[in-house]
Amino acid sequence: MDKKEMMRIFEETAYVHTGGSPEELRCAEFLIGRCRAMGLEARLESFPVQTAEIRRAALRADGEEIPCTGYRCAGSARIEAPLYYLSGDDPVSLAACRGKIVLVDGHVGYWKYQDLLSNGALAFITCDGDVNAPHFDVEQRELRAHFGRDGKLPGVNINVKSAFDLVRKAPGSVELLLEQEEGEGQSRNVVLEMPGEIPEALVFTAHYDSSPLSIGAYDNMSGSVGLLALAGHFAARPHRHSLRFVWCGSEERGLLGSKAYAAAHEAELERFVLNINLDMIGSVLGRFIACCTSEEGLVHYIRYLGAELGFGVSARQGVYSSDSTSFADRGVPAVSFARNAPKGAGTIHNRYDTAALLLAEHLEQDIAFITAFAERMADARQCPVSREIPENMRQELDYYLVRKRRK
Repeated sequence: MDKKEMMRIFEETAYVHTGGSPEELRCAEFLIGRCRAMGLEARLESFPVQTAEIRRAALRADGEEIPCTGYRCAGSARIEAPLYYLSGDDPVSLAACRGKIVLVDGHVGYWKYQDLLSNGALAFITCDGDVNAPHFDVEQRELRAHFGRDGKLPGVNINVKSAFDLVRKAPGSVELLLEQEEGEGQSRNVVLEMPGEIPEALVFTAHYDSSPLSIGAYDNMSGSVGLLALAGHFAARPHRHSLRFVWCGSEERGLLGSKAYAAAHEAELERFVLNINLDMIGSVLGRFIACCTSEEGLVHYIRYLGAELGFGVSARQGVYSSDSTSFADRGVPAVSFARNAPKGAGTIHNRYDTAALLLAEHLEQDIAFITAFAERMADARQCPVSREIPENMRQELDYYLVRKRRK
């Protein structure tokens, strides 16, 4: 796959394709078509996801309507209550949430949501965007299923400029309205299998869905293109290990595709010796990284390979916020490759995530290095990576997957 062909893929997938949407299915079918053009037969594997159709979402302060989007899957409610800006997570600040509609900075993570619930908040308001941006976009967000196990709080999202105004004007109360119809829909993984000489397999992953405001060129059609290139490479040469390629759906909604794949193929996981995940490669600016949820030895191996090939790579142990986490949590050692753009040079989850963030030469170089690494793993007499997740990484997985709260 040459540079021009890779860049054409970004043009052909330049539309929002969120997990569970018809556009996600359109993109999945496009990937299957690309595989078929290389003589490879990929298939769809569907899995259930929560859905919601927002009928109405509104936020008013002192009679003035504030542009907002409602949180999907956060129930329906009409609430008028005092507004409280939560600027800290200390006990004194949290105690003041009781009986209030609470404005928080940015997103609501799992533990902050639990804090709101346990401290008697009635509803919440989040914000996103940039106070200096010329547009007034407001992202559509959802309450993830595990957030609401102990109860649902209605919520809306607003632009950060509106959040500035709310805090400055300090209205005595605000009215929040959320009406929606909740249900269940389907998202999809695209799966391609290549048998090898032995049943032990490498599993390659990249998510292809986008967030609601983004066409997702950098995050993560870049990784999906990389996976297509890897599939084409290995289709043309023999390999000792069997190979699985999984383009994951609904990663942006909480790694749902990779979690669903691992659950559906639980009986086969013992044969998976390594997960190689691609998430955001080929950016114009940024350093190439490898995040290894594995033994420390893999970190050194990748550093040595970079030195051998003359390719700069920053490798470390850690848990990467991507589909590699789902496999590592099931005991499959994993590495995520990415080119991390510096702040302001590769913004994601917004209208600026386009192919303009990418450089074809960097995409080609990144794929070449990942291919060289994958070749060595695929042809190994025995996978050199120990099939175990060290205790320090298990602890980090517990933190990331909110089974434990970091003190």
